[in-house]
Amino acid sequence: MSLWVFGYGSLLWNPGFEVVEQRHGRLPGYARSFCMRSIHHRGTEEAPGLVLALDAQEGAACDGVALRARDDQADAVLAYLRERELISSAYLEQVLPVHLADGTVIEAVTYVIDADHVQYCRGLSLEDQAQIIARAVGGRGPNTEYLYNTAAHLDELGIPDADLQWLVNRVRALSP
Repeated sequence: MSLWVFGYGSLLWNPGFEVVEQRHGRLPGYARSFCMRSIHHRGTEEAPGLVLALDAQEGAACDGVALRARDDQADAVLAYLRERELISSAYLEQVLPVHLADGTVIEAVTYVIDADHVQYCRGLSLEDQAQIIARAVGGRGPNTEYLYNTAAHLDELGIPDADLQWLVNRVRALSP
């Protein structure tokens, strides 16, 4: 059976594994949101950044990309993703139904926010998000890079996200 992974943030531009098939998909019941404080990759414990997470919301849907790994690399890809995505246990790994553009529904490994985790921060205003993202830097670099790369790749894929575009414009205005 093929391993599919749902990408909605950095997996769009940095999957970290060989992708043999990529298809537009929609995950019902979740919204893409800067609702996770990043204390490793895009911030520190003293000055957390923000990264995107899938936040469970009734009536919501997140557009992203279903990424299929090589069948002979499925175990290695899962091990890699677990090391990368579960670094602080703020994400929960789930296998969820993703609706592809052609109507097919596949099961994909998906990383969603644990609403009970200390790094969960739902409800920040866009202005508060922009202020945090403009300043934060972590082990994988500036938080701005994460925002800019994700927004650019969503645009390239034809997946509009008005909140991310507003954040890009505001963070650029805040950055020196």
